Amino acid sequence: MDTQKHTVTVDFNHSCLGRNTSMMHLMGRLKRFTSTFIEPRLQALGYTDFKLSYLVFLSSIDEQGITNSELAKQAGVTKQMTSKIVSLLEEAGYIYTQKKSVDCRSSLIFLSDRGKALFVQLKGCMQEVRSRFDALVGHGRIEQMIETITQLVDELDKVE
Repeated sequence: MDTQKHTVTVDFNHSCLGRNTSMMHLMGRLKRFTSTFIEPRLQALGYTDFKLSYLVFLSSIDEQGITNSELAKQAGVTKQMTSKIVSLLEEAGYIYTQKKSVDCRSSLIFLSDRGKALFVQLKGCMQEVRSRFDALVGHGRIEQMIETITQLVDELDKVE
């Protein structure tokens, strides 16, 4: 048992007051809502092995394909994590890999027909989410939020 005395004090009343308006808390709640709204809809359409967290990887793949290293960079995760996710997505049939013609040591990652079909279904789900948000707070406010977040991440990308 740890008998070390803790000397750091926390004003829990003050911390709890700011918790509901903390950006991290709000983004987490929004992500949780989106996941619990979209994933069951996609599962009902046959995408039982899809997690919304895979979207950051799938949405980085274009028609020309992408290497594992490029995908890791765009997704902001390690190459090892990307390799693991790529294996899962390939096994589930959302993507396929193909050796590069000029350098057979590396592969390109492409969306499969199943991956492309997922995006069609996902677009419908996202339209449902957007309609719900618009109905709750108004189309203009959602547009403003999207513009603000876009500007913020664009500026952050410049810094990184």
